Amino acid sequence: MKMEWNGFLISDDPRLLNVETVVQFLGKSYWANKRSRERIDISIANSLCFGVYEGARQVGFARVVTDHATMYWLCDVFIDESCRGKGIGKKLVESITQSDELKDLMGLLGTMDAHDLYRQYHFEDDKERMMRRMPDYVRAMRSLKTEG
Repeated sequence: MKMEWNGFLISDDPRLLNVETVVQFLGKSYWANKRSRERIDISIANSLCFGVYEGARQVGFARVVTDHATMYWLCDVFIDESCRGKGIGKKLVESITQSDELKDLMGLLGTMDAHDLYRQYHFEDDKERMMRRMPDYVRAMRSLKTEG
């Protein structure tokens, strides 16, 4: 998928990704700031990734984990601070949810602060059914904090 919008390019071409930009942003995020570079590289290699570009500069990113048949998990969505408020995040989410590859699959995501954004694209709160298991390394870090 490749789409021009208001001077920005939204693309799922992995050759365009600036992985260093993704690593830097995720390092500042509340949800992925403990991920190693190695884990980020592996996650990108095994996901459908969307980048947003202003010229050669990457200003946005989203990662989709999917079985390509029944569901997808939308994650690691970000827009560079200098480009926020221009509708780019909305256009990115719209492009993903309306893409031929994903529009007929069930979409899942987790967010602490962007519920209103995702509701615009028909995501619904589902606190009754969702469960999660945190990775061993995160649980170990939590144990160390409570012991110390």
